[in-house]
This record gives sequence, C-alpha cells and structure tokens, in this order.
Amino acid sequence: MEELHKPVLLSEVLAVLAPEAGQTYLDLTAGYAGHAERILDVTRNYKGSCLVDRDAFAIDFLRGKYESEPVEIMKADFYGAALQLLQRGNTFDMILADFGVSSPQLDEAERGFSLKHDGSLDMRMDREQDLTASDVVNGYSERELTEVFQRYGEVSSGLARKVAREIVHGRPYRGTVELAEAIVGSVYGKRSVNRINGMAKGSGDAVSGREAEYHNHYRGRKVHPATRFFQAIRMEVNDELGEIERTLPLLPKLLNSGGRVALISFHSLEDRLVKNYLKEATSYGEESELELITKSPIIAGNEELFINPRARSAKLRAARRL
Repeated sequence: MEELHKPVLLSEVLAVLAPEAGQTYLDLTAGYAGHAERILDVTRNYKGSCLVDRDAFAIDFLRGKYESEPVEIMKADFYGAALQLLQRGNTFDMILADFGVSSPQLDEAERGFSLKHDGSLDMRMDREQDLTASDVVNGYSERELTEVFQRYGEVSSGLARKVAREIVHGRPYRGTVELAEAIVGSVYGKRSVNRINGMAKGSGDAVSGREAEYHNHYRGRKVHPATRFFQAIRMEVNDELGEIERTLPLLPKLLNSGGRVALISFHSLEDRLVKNYLKEATSYGEESELELITKSPIIAGNEELFINPRARSAKLRAARRL
C-alpha cells in the first residue's frame, strides 16, 4: 500500500518515547498512523492504546487499518479528547502530539490547504465544524484580517493591513489560486502575478524591481509569498494555537509515573507555546510534574529532509512524568 503520509522525525520520536512491550500509548493526532504503527508494533498493546484525530478521512483510514485490533479510535480534536480521557480516568505510558497538517490534507485540492492546487476555501481539519476559510476571507473585516495575519502569519502590521485591504476590496473569493494571486498582487503589483507564479514553478524568467525581491527572498527557499497568509487563515479556522494552549496543561495528568510525552511543532508560535509550557512545568524542583528529556528541540537531519522536505520546520520536544 502506498504510504499516505511520511511521519516526521520518526526515529527521533521512537528514541524519546522508548516504547516497550505491553506499554500504553495515546496518539492525539494519529492521522494515517505513521508514528502509531511503529509504536504499536513494539508495544502490541492495542487494547490499552487510543488513536485520536479530528479529520474524518483519517478516522476512516485508522478504523480500516485496525479493524481486527481492539485499539480505541476517537474522532475529536486533541483538547476534547484529552478532556474525555481525563474524565474517564485513563492514563498512558506514552503520549504523542504532532501538530502539523498531514500530507493528504495538503495534497487534496478540495481541502484548500495547499498553494499547489486550486481548491475551495475550506481549510477545516474537521469538516463538520462551521467556520471555513471562506468565512474568514469573505466575512472578516479589514481590521480582523489584519490581526489574523499579524498574529498567526507573523508579518508586519503594514504588510498585514495592505494585504487585508486588498482582500476586502476584491471580495468575494471562491478558490485558493484566486486568493493567492490577490495576495501576491497586493505585495508585488498585479502585473507581477504571472511572472511570480512562473518563478514559483521554477522558470528562468528575468525579473527586476519588486519582482527581484521575491526572486531573492522566496525562490531560493521555495516558499510562495502567500504562504504565511494562508497559514494564518488556516490557524484561525482551526483555532490551532488555542487547542495547543488548552491541551498542554492536561498532558501530565494523562501520563503514568515515568510516562513520556513527545510534542512536534511546525510553527514558531506553536513551538513557543510548547517550549514555555515545558519550561514552567519542569521548573519547580521536586514539585515539578515533568522533567525534560530534550534540553533543546530536535530537528530533522539532512537524510530525512532529502526524503521529506515537509520536515524542514519540524521541532520535537519531549518530557517525562515524575
């Protein structure tokens, strides 16, 4: 079967979680079982483990994959799942949360996550929720959009206002390409859109002026200039930082004594939340709930980056329950 999603930092996750036969495992973002499969192959404790995801496609995949095993599969966001498990009194030897978007989500045009494909303005990880990217793009005020771009895209206030104003004046938008071109046009000028799109595909067109800024700043890193704005919209739609912030304090309560938790972030804001939480949770000496396994974040090596470029921004942090 073709691999749907390449799990990032797989060997590193296995090293910090150190699974052993019979141990229990909670995967709060199980996706397509990239990490879970390898861990459960070691523990063989399906009955004592739980795989969580809020994406219905991932849940269908997990149910099919483990239909003959007694592993619990829960459709929920990771905060809702953590609350439910705590209320039931469940605890685990290992917990993993991979906060990234899965490859199938990025690759399916209709999900609207990717700049590589023209799709609808959706971006919902859980397609049963109400708020969509279209609601944000076509319904938020210029001020609200500016705040979203500043907060989640980490762009300057001037650039955020400029792009927000262009979006509001050009509404309504129906597809991802239309929105991306509006963003590029607001930054580099509308006449630059086609040439910039050509450069993003690797063409050798000559550039000058403001297009050269794109050429020098973005092309070498293969990052489209609308990426930060799409990311900001996605994070707003899915309340990604709020989910992380609410979930982190619950994790020690879900761990057995000596249990390990591994957290993978892909955005500086996510990593900052994880870093600050772990710093606080491990700072009380003998009264600390956790102790650090990783003193600094673990990142992907060159070999993994060659195979899976999407791992380039991944950071792994881990801790142990005292």
